[in-house]
Amino acid sequence: MTFDAYVDRWSALHGGYDPRTSTWARTWLRLTFRLAALLTRAGLSPHLLTGAGLLAAALVPAAVYAGYPLVAVPLVVLSGLLDSLDGAVAVLADRVTPLGYVLDSVADRLGEALLLAALWLAGATGWLCVLAGAAMWLHEYIRARATGAGLADLGVVTVGERPVRLVLVAAGLALGVPETFAAFAAGIALAGVVQLLVVVHRRLTPGR
Repeated sequence: MTFDAYVDRWSALHGGYDPRTSTWARTWLRLTFRLAALLTRAGLSPHLLTGAGLLAAALVPAAVYAGYPLVAVPLVVLSGLLDSLDGAVAVLADRVTPLGYVLDSVADRLGEALLLAALWLAGATGWLCVLAGAAMWLHEYIRARATGAGLADLGVVTVGERPVRLVLVAAGLALGVPETFAAFAAGIALAGVVQLLVVVHRRLTPGR
């Protein structure tokens, strides 16, 4: 499969969003495409990669608890990379399934809870981490329900998408300011919720 064919398939699975319009998204997808091609040839299962990504996320709070927050940073990056690779391998190996979609979504939500627990263990206020987690969950819930109600695509790529949230967690741990970045994560996720609600209201209101 060529890279363009892969992007077309990826776009179809993500509500028609074309990542070639974004330099960052195109570069990230090209990286995951190349890595996924190697993993596909090795015969690795997408479900195995999903589980590995969740395990990497679980090791993040463990590393922080053990007193090694800088070790946790590459684990955050690894969990995000594996989250992209499981879907990429599924596409390249023609193993995209409804079960895989559900498992990936569940792993994403559990992974984010684990990453926020790491910020809490690093010193962020508990209620702030809970607020950030609730906003992240609401962001994804609104999109899922809007899709079920007839929204045919992603609606809008918001400022609070999952890659941004992962970067904020990693930055909070790397810089030793978990409270600040927990607040950033909550704010960004809430801003994304507002963006989604505006678009969903406009797109799903009859006669508009």
